Amino acid sequence: MERRSFIKNTGMLAAGWSLASSTAMAALPAPNANKLPKWKGFNLLDFFTPVPAGSNPNKTTEEHFRWMRDWGFDFVRIPIAYPSYLQFDRSRNITPEEIYKIDEAAVDKIDALVAMAHRYNMHVSLNLHRAPGYCINAGFHEPYNLWTDAAAQEAFYFHWNMWAKRYKQVSRKKISFDLVNEPSMRDDMNDQHSPLKAVPGPVYRKVAQAAAAAIRKENPDHLVIADGNNVGNTVITEITDLDIAQSCRGYYPHAISHYKAPWANKDPEHLPDPLWPGQVGNQYLSRDMLETYYKPWIALAANGGGVHCGECGCWNKTPHKVFIDWFGDVLDILSGGNIGFAIWNFIGDFGVLDSRRTDVAYEDWYGHKLDKQFLALLQKH
Repeated sequence: MERRSFIKNTGMLAAGWSLASSTAMAALPAPNANKLPKWKGFNLLDFFTPVPAGSNPNKTTEEHFRWMRDWGFDFVRIPIAYPSYLQFDRSRNITPEEIYKIDEAAVDKIDALVAMAHRYNMHVSLNLHRAPGYCINAGFHEPYNLWTDAAAQEAFYFHWNMWAKRYKQVSRKKISFDLVNEPSMRDDMNDQHSPLKAVPGPVYRKVAQAAAAAIRKENPDHLVIADGNNVGNTVITEITDLDIAQSCRGYYPHAISHYKAPWANKDPEHLPDPLWPGQVGNQYLSRDMLETYYKPWIALAANGGGVHCGECGCWNKTPHKVFIDWFGDVLDILSGGNIGFAIWNFIGDFGVLDSRRTDVAYEDWYGHKLDKQFLALLQKH
């Protein structure tokens, strides 16, 4: 198969407005008011687990970036687990003191991925998927809680200042800093399925504002992004007056996006079959519910708040047709609000390559399995 045949079709969907009067037109927000570009691309998972940087066997290569570029993508988000670039005794739980022990050789490996992305004209968003004292996923014992412990917060600011210093001279057009992945307040920070709720607004504001200050100490023009509260779902109203953009999610409803996902469901084998649209359990799932869900995000973007969908997609157990029908609505709504997106991930269970779905007619792509229908949907938006 020739790579050229898959290069993105030129042209954009034009946003049209049918208005009864010039007065009505004046009352509507400008459709392009979103202060973030409509980036689209992928999350790269080279460093998102706590294992030492470089030990993940699934590495992003120059060839992968070439495909992304040729297919019309311009953005990568790099979720990072902070332990991946530290020196400490991994035979036991990390101590608060060890969270400051930066392994320069490990950080250099992350730098190399950033540099490679820049060579292919990708905007890079660095994200702490695991920050000192918080991660949406368990599997590594945190010694404290980011939202309640001052020591965790000071370590958090230290790490962001370190990253900002390394990219002090890099334009905001090329790099941004996404503070912490999918914040929430867990009953037990180290229990994957413990009850969670939104971080109290004033607490989120305090931590985000101080982290942004630590970043902008190195370059006052650095671009800072905060993931939505309550696991990325809700606009952080408490920071809309700050110069901090926000990142939403494209996983709603979880009955579609995380069907049978063991990390997201306590009993993944006993779930109602997903439909789109249709009755799933005690809910009727439809585009209307998506419109309601994204309305606050679209309003934030329309008012110049700066919005991007930093993660989205669907795990591979959802029937492919259901996934495509649902995700087509998600992307259509985001695109209508001039909001870009990043799929989790490029190669793997959520990706356009090697997703391991059992109901897809894959096409061979240089040793990989390409979901051409999924790719075409992404290119359309």
